[in-house]
Amino acid sequence: MAIQYVVSGTTAKGIAASVERGVAEGALAPGAALPPVRRLADELAVSPGTVATAYKELRRRGVVVTRGRGGTVVAPAPTVPSRRPPKVPEGLRDLSGGHPDPRLLPSLVPPSRLSPGARSHRSTPRLARLEDAVREWLRPEGVPVDNVTFAHGALDLIGRLLSVELRPGDGVAMEDPGYHHLLDLVAALGLRVVPVAVDDEGVRPDALRQALHAGVRALVCSPRAQNPYGGRFSTARRDELVAVLRDRPDVLVVENDHASAVAQAPLRTLTGHGLPRWVHVRTVSKFLGTDLRWAAAACDATTLARHDRRLLLTSGWVSHLLQETVLGLMTDEDTRALVARAEERYGVRRSAALRELRERGIEAHGASGMNLWVPVRDESAVVNGLRSHGWWVAAGARFRTAAGPGVRISVADLEPADAVRLASDFAGVLGESEATYGG
Repeated sequence: MAIQYVVSGTTAKGIAASVERGVAEGALAPGAALPPVRRLADELAVSPGTVATAYKELRRRGVVVTRGRGGTVVAPAPTVPSRRPPKVPEGLRDLSGGHPDPRLLPSLVPPSRLSPGARSHRSTPRLARLEDAVREWLRPEGVPVDNVTFAHGALDLIGRLLSVELRPGDGVAMEDPGYHHLLDLVAALGLRVVPVAVDDEGVRPDALRQALHAGVRALVCSPRAQNPYGGRFSTARRDELVAVLRDRPDVLVVENDHASAVAQAPLRTLTGHGLPRWVHVRTVSKFLGTDLRWAAAACDATTLARHDRRLLLTSGWVSHLLQETVLGLMTDEDTRALVARAEERYGVRRSAALRELRERGIEAHGASGMNLWVPVRDESAVVNGLRSHGWWVAAGARFRTAAGPGVRISVADLEPADAVRLASDFAGVLGESEATYGG
């Protein structure tokens, strides 16, 4: 064996776990050869069938690959295709970014009392007053609040949880189309994206059932303002999804409520319905400030312990200065009034854009949130066609895994009068190439 790491174990499960530990710790690098089945069986005093079963499980999980006479080797490090949006051409109205309207965000003012210096942040990583504010924020919407924690944004928290809970090759059920940064994150962790179709009510139960049957270990979903499709859970859909998930108590359910206060839809949470492993994540960047890299999470006790242990070993805690800033904004009456106004304005703008597109026979989806998803036959041609009219929208390719093509339109700062012109131009682009796009 051309590596220093010694595989151990007396069962197929134990052998597979030993190899995975070596990969996770870096002792088994991509391309490293594992011992032939019979040689490892002799070394471990087990049957060749036991080793073969372990290697088969490792192949299924994407940890190793078999190269014929080249034997079994550690799989190459996952390559993460770039899903970053292209630069917006000069002179175009940008409807591609998914960002909130800056005019509807409060001014960010640092707390007047700065950190007094050295103190044990590790012993008190979360401000008690902010914990209380988070509980008051989540409890009325039905989220259990016995266990809460903080992180440096939703991606930070989700990435930490998936890295703790799963191993390379494990499957994660992901919305399709879904948030491109989350798709990249899952791939970067060496996990498999298992696409789950969505509609105007969010994740489809039949698609989730198929993903669970395929053996996924986690589900990442949005209960409202789904990005990019705009779906939101109805009560009936929520209940259907809970019923499906109850058959797989080992699956971690990650609920990403990224727009919450400005989603223009009530929360129908999957939490609090008897699921043993769950986490509800909320960020504030959509309505308090895009530079506030902070997230709150409520979760089951096991998830809390695993997350916080890993956080302690990395950044340790979320800056108390950041926590003080968030707390000040969350408890400020003027800010609350501004957030309520923002939610109302986003709803007006989204509804106007939907109405104008549909009145021209253009299928569009956006039941909540700040984005619309418009199915098309040729993304590039539609993007370029709208570009000629002065609009820049996002091609759907970076949001999709198996879903059909489409474009995402961010409407956070698109006033109703502008929506009329956009819809008219969109119809014109489709009409110019009817043979390509259809209606």
